[in-house]
Amino acid sequence: MQITRTSALTGKVHSREIKCQQVQLDLYASGKYLIQDVFPMLSDDDREFIKTGITPEEWAETFSEENETL
Repeated sequence: MQITRTSALTGKVHSREIKCQQVQLDLYASGKYLIQDVFPMLSDDDREFIKTGITPEEWAETFSEENETL
């Protein structure tokens, strides 16, 4: 299923192909279930994208060691 989200980090709109069903998205969107319970078969990257719209590339760029300040 093609899922489109707006990144919570950058505000950019991204689409990603994720193997899930609409009923699962509806269950998660209801707020009654944890994302890991609705989507146990998905990777952390896919669950993060569904939840926040953040892509693995954005995550790596934003939270890389080079960007850390002490």
